[in-house]
Amino acid sequence: MKGIIGKKIGMTSIFDNGRNIAVTIVEAGPCIVSQIKTTEKEGYNSTQLAFEEKKEKNTPAGEAGHLKKANTTPKKKLVEFRDADLGKNIGDTIDVTIFNEGEKVDIIGISKGKGFQGVV
Repeated sequence: MKGIIGKKIGMTSIFDNGRNIAVTIVEAGPCIVSQIKTTEKEGYNSTQLAFEEKKEKNTPAGEAGHLKKANTTPKKKLVEFRDADLGKNIGDTIDVTIFNEGEKVDIIGISKGKGFQGVV
């Protein structure tokens, strides 16, 4: 299984044979491999990726030490992909070139919570 972390940039539309199609623009990667978990040590296989820069003063010491092992600066998102064997080592960069053109992908999004906003 392959995976990458991305961030929604905005929306636009494209025209195809007279039809207007809504399109979401996503900034996908580059991501840094921050940890590789193995069955021998953690009990399962996974690859942890880090994405999007963050200020060093806003980073807890434990997280900064964890990312220092990968020789990278503090990141906002750390996501683990189970059973992802990308053939990369800690500190390597992953971008959208791991996907082939026309390949189908599953996307998971997290929306902002608005609470009890009600009618605006």
